[in-house]
Amino acid sequence: MDVPVLVGYNIFRKQSPHITIYYPFVMGLENRQAEININATIVSTINATLVDLGYHDSNLQELIGQFEIKTNSRGILSLTITVYSFTGGAHGMTVVKSLLFSSRTGYLYGLHDLFSRPSDYITKLSNIIDTKIKEWDIPLFDEFTKIRDDQDFYLADHALVLYFQLYEITPYAVGFPYFTIPLLDIQEMIKPNGPLEQFLHF
Repeated sequence: MDVPVLVGYNIFRKQSPHITIYYPFVMGLENRQAEININATIVSTINATLVDLGYHDSNLQELIGQFEIKTNSRGILSLTITVYSFTGGAHGMTVVKSLLFSSRTGYLYGLHDLFSRPSDYITKLSNIIDTKIKEWDIPLFDEFTKIRDDQDFYLADHALVLYFQLYEITPYAVGFPYFTIPLLDIQEMIKPNGPLEQFLHF
């Protein structure tokens, strides 16, 4: 039976500087160790991001952390964590982190876990993104060559979404470049019995 994971959250607030952080957590999993591992990973990811964005900076004026559930079914939990920081200047800085878990084992999947080893998925995914960049005429700092081995991604039901951070490949004004790739378009290189295979069919 496909039962979604129960997700709650705790809120950390501080008035000066203005800090509001939403910490999601899972609960009620049959595998207690999986629940512990998932929650520990979420907290450590958020805290590391807060530090990177100036939590201890004396110039910090505002820090906001939120989360969004992208997929919560078929034993898979995919979520994004968005942290915005303002320490002065023309604008603040935002970072988006994504986590893809097995809700049965607590395993945190990397991009390499999603595809068959001989598939050369880096090149194939990069080619898809390169085509979209050219079709959409997205301004870049330099010519796009390929995604990172640890490229940011999340699973949105029946699509894989790859994305880049602010300033990673585009000017700030472009925002976050997101590239949605339907799983059916890359099914030949999806790892058998991996986390994506069960989402190939509706």
